[in-house]
Amino acid sequence: MTDLSDTDARIERLPLLDAILSRLRDMIIEGQLPPGTRLNEGQIGLQLGVSRTPLREAIKYLASEGLVELIPSRGAVVKQFGAREVRDMLEVIRILEQQAGIIACAQATDAGIAGVRALHDRMLDCYARRDRMAYYKLNQAIHTAIVALAANGALSEVHARLQTRLKRIRFIGHEGAEKWASAVAEHEQMIAALESRDADRLSEILGRHLTLAWERVRDDLPAQT
Repeated sequence: MTDLSDTDARIERLPLLDAILSRLRDMIIEGQLPPGTRLNEGQIGLQLGVSRTPLREAIKYLASEGLVELIPSRGAVVKQFGAREVRDMLEVIRILEQQAGIIACAQATDAGIAGVRALHDRMLDCYARRDRMAYYKLNQAIHTAIVALAANGALSEVHARLQTRLKRIRFIGHEGAEKWASAVAEHEQMIAALESRDADRLSEILGRHLTLAWERVRDDLPAQT
């Protein structure tokens, strides 16, 4: 008779792994685990109340996402991106989002656009409450949703990979009341252009938004890794 106990255990570990991944990502995004920090499995395991096995799985997954580096003799370290790397990645994201926006204006369904509007309205609620992490996650979901409206799997895949690597960078781009308010205003313009299916206008706004995203963070980044 087949012993299903191991299979059952693997299935039960999946929600735990997801929870650990989500918490570690948030700790990296919020700066609780700053770039260059070595991930001490024992200390983090005690802090989160989890064993080392699922924690190691989560760290390996974060390494595959590019948020963590596995360095010989040092172990797992939070990835430190230099200014040029960030600039280059934001440049590619800008090109991808502009192209996705043009396609979305031409072919997205009204329901798809309404879905982006719903995310935007929820984001504004978070902004009004000054719930920065919830705001940030919805902000990133909006960018992902606009790209998804282009219905191009390869475009979405590359965009998602780069967006994941820049989670901490995009988060610090909202630090300070003035930067945050400017980002919100840009999103308001973005949604208006999408709803009116004004491809040229949306492309211009997305391009400016990503250019300003670089300007908001460049002074906080090391010149090189």
